[in-house]
Amino acid sequence: MTALPPASAYRTAISYGWVGRVAHQAGLIVMGATHPRISEAKGLDGGTLVLLGAGSAFWPVLKAAPEWQEPDPVDQWSTRVIGQMARDLGAIAHFPFGGPPYAPFIDWALKSGRTFSSPVGALVHDTVGMMISYRGALHFEQEFYIPEVSDLSPCTNCPAPCVTSCPVEALNSREFYNVAACHDHLSTIEGQTCMTGGCQARLACPLSAGAGRDPEQSAHHMRAFHPS
Repeated sequence: MTALPPASAYRTAISYGWVGRVAHQAGLIVMGATHPRISEAKGLDGGTLVLLGAGSAFWPVLKAAPEWQEPDPVDQWSTRVIGQMARDLGAIAHFPFGGPPYAPFIDWALKSGRTFSSPVGALVHDTVGMMISYRGALHFEQEFYIPEVSDLSPCTNCPAPCVTSCPVEALNSREFYNVAACHDHLSTIEGQTCMTGGCQARLACPLSAGAGRDPEQSAHHMRAFHPS
């Protein structure tokens, strides 16, 4: 990739596009943004909040990073990389881990207009479907332009394969997430399909292909959720 000039040189002219380019260089994608003054995003007052997540470039970048050899490599990498982005761009970094208390990422995601509640209760994003992995957020003091979004849930005209794809109906449209049933299934031989390839309900979302998710990454997250 072509190196970008130091971001700190552009603090007075921060833009949505610039933040996106810096995120891309780091192996991240912009998954949405909001003006807290307008959206009343929880815990924030004014400025611009930009949500950052894992796209298709994230996994190889992480595996090449020094954190890969450490415990909790995903969170350690996110802390270092997004923390540095915040310092370079003159923003405050927030993370969906490290609590309690936890930053209200679900509220922020829904306020961005690009993330919605799916028929099974899990969040669904307009480009990565249900393979959502927020790694952090940057809160800028200044308000800058955010591209308009449709605010129309991608589930509106979807046949909802997520509702019928879980082999034990742990994710369903009635009670949403039966965590105990999920863990029980993952401990079985049949559950190894989910352990090695990722949650079948999330993968069934037609938009999930947009995440470009490496099955190895899904397996990593599944092991963290359900240790052997």
